[in-house]
Amino acid sequence: MKKIINKPTDVLPEMLDGLAFVHSDLVHRVEGFDIIARNAEKTGKVGVISGGGSGHEPSHAGFVGDGMLSAAVCGAVFTSPTPDQVLEAIKEADEGAGVFMVIKNYSGDVMNFEMAQDLAEMEGIQVASVIVDDDIAVEDSLYTQGKRGVAGTIFVHKILGEMARAGKSLEEIKAVADELVPNIHTVGLALSGATVPEVGKPGFVLEEDEIEFGIGIHGEPGYRKEKMQPSKALAKELVEKLTDSFDAKSGDKFGILINGMGATPLMEQYVFANDVAELLDQKGLAITYKKLGNYMTSIDMAGLSLTLIKLENEDWRAALESPVTTIAWG
Repeated sequence: MKKIINKPTDVLPEMLDGLAFVHSDLVHRVEGFDIIARNAEKTGKVGVISGGGSGHEPSHAGFVGDGMLSAAVCGAVFTSPTPDQVLEAIKEADEGAGVFMVIKNYSGDVMNFEMAQDLAEMEGIQVASVIVDDDIAVEDSLYTQGKRGVAGTIFVHKILGEMARAGKSLEEIKAVADELVPNIHTVGLALSGATVPEVGKPGFVLEEDEIEFGIGIHGEPGYRKEKMQPSKALAKELVEKLTDSFDAKSGDKFGILINGMGATPLMEQYVFANDVAELLDQKGLAITYKKLGNYMTSIDMAGLSLTLIKLENEDWRAALESPVTTIAWG
């Protein structure tokens, strides 16, 4: 294993301190906790938090800032944050109007965030949440009951963050979240596994000429392994699976996110984007929002994911396009 680290056990605190140092104009690390919070003054609106295990950078700390998250709670690599850490993030985000939690659908995340919600409500803080389960590749994979939460979570951060900035109530944000999440679907693929620093070797190994469709962001198994194929074939596999899941018809409006898993160059992501664009055009779909880059990674995994969000609601598209001040949204 070759990584630019000191001790594997120190990766999380040293990463958070480095992030807070470089981006001190936007965020700070909450003293004594593995939490990144925005510097903005509190204005009495709903706070929005998210988080999970580290290793998915820039998620979730990279989306803390005006118009997105109030705070992100960071667990150890691929490990859910503890309830006390989540509770402190809730307190940090609370401006008096309640706090909304965006939770990826992993058993540990769901359990610990919900425990923190109970503790916060005992202290008089109103809390609501949504569980994101956008990965349509498999159900009941490792660590999950039902579908996993992956890159589509970033769209939830952006849209709900804009709702909070606009002064929507906790109840209104909850209603938007419950309608939004079923309209976001994702599928990924891997060319190689991710190496957790404390483990020192990839979580899974693919042959030199092998790929796997449907992998999760922690290296969970997908739905099929095949020989390596041209980008056009990979795009066709993912586009067909996603459009079928929506029963998409000509004229339907969608947004897309092409997300790198950590070790896939932007050059290759753009080649893939070109192939996806051709396929979606052939289907007559109206792509009204587009985004590409590394947003929900898996350490050093080579691969990518494709997310479709159905954008019949113009408020959602406007929320995606609204300017924000964060480290990573761009």
